[in-house]
Amino acid sequence: MQPLSGIRVLDFSTLLPGPLATLILAEAGAEVIKIERPGTGDEMRSYTPKFGADSVNFALLNRGKRSIAIDLKQPGAIERLMPLVKSADVIVEQFRPGVMDRLGLGYEAVARANPRIIYCAITGYGQSGPRAVTAAHDLNYVAESGMLALAAGSDGAPVPPAALVADIGGGSYPAVINILLALSARERSGRGCKLDVAMADNLFAFMYWAMGDGLAAKRWPRPGRALVTGGSPRYQIYRTKDDRFIAAAPLEEKFWQNFCDAIGLPAAARDDSRDPDAVRRTVAECIRARTAEEWHGAFAGKDLCCNVVRSIEEALADPELIAQRLFDAKLVAGADRITALPLPIAAHFRGAGSVAGYPALGEANALLDKDHQISELKRI
Repeated sequence: MQPLSGIRVLDFSTLLPGPLATLILAEAGAEVIKIERPGTGDEMRSYTPKFGADSVNFALLNRGKRSIAIDLKQPGAIERLMPLVKSADVIVEQFRPGVMDRLGLGYEAVARANPRIIYCAITGYGQSGPRAVTAAHDLNYVAESGMLALAAGSDGAPVPPAALVADIGGGSYPAVINILLALSARERSGRGCKLDVAMADNLFAFMYWAMGDGLAAKRWPRPGRALVTGGSPRYQIYRTKDDRFIAAAPLEEKFWQNFCDAIGLPAAARDDSRDPDAVRRTVAECIRARTAEEWHGAFAGKDLCCNVVRSIEEALADPELIAQRLFDAKLVAGADRITALPLPIAAHFRGAGSVAGYPALGEANALLDKDHQISELKRI
């Protein structure tokens, strides 16, 4: 039995943070039912490219879930939904603060009907405060937290992160962590709770080193000048002869010396304590002299924390990752099949079924039928 077997999750969220959180719960055995708007459903269904009837983004994030299409503003809608609310263990929502309250599905109302509910609200800035209803996206959160200013491009300007750090690292993952903690606490107390997950607030853990430098040593990091943001030759991206790139991270002295040996850096040029920029330029000249494939061969088998920057296509074809069965799970839509999104769940917590589809809009509306409601009431 999977660890979350028997746990029912009602997912009112859309786009990325909430759906990824509930996908992780689903992969660990929870029954996840998406509550969507009739006609359009989750906005991400309309994105491109397509996979089946909807976008591949939606398909990847909603594998193995079910879908109910219901207009929550229509008279009687909340009453129809209430048996499922009473039977649920977890609710995940991603509206602006106050929206669920106005619909009659706020935490206080739901907790009166179901005191055991774990109610997780994911927002940008939390449920209260002057910025609570401010519209923003991932880039805004990383900008406001100070994270965006830590790394700079060649012209000194911040570069948009390749990963949606706030949505996933500040939203999805903290939501899952706190839902699991709340489920564990409920085993002892018998009662649920409300979880306030603020994506912007949760970014500071990623910047522990920057906070430490500034608060303890009064050395606030400058863009592109800190150890791990481009200020050291030991943690740097270098261009090769064929205009590919090497990711070099030989931070520790033993790795640094091995790296310098591998690229043929003279002993006199290895001391980066006095003029790291000069050492970085010398290393860059060495790396620029050979192709990425040549460097791949030169680094092979050596202990130096260095590799060639790969594309996502190359990474998905990595024989070692394939051998580790990282890409075994499949997502299907009709006759089409692609690799499912790999998730940070231990293999022995996942289900036996490695092939699953994603829900058509409203495919589980039968769960709202009167006969089903009677069975649901018996269930609780």
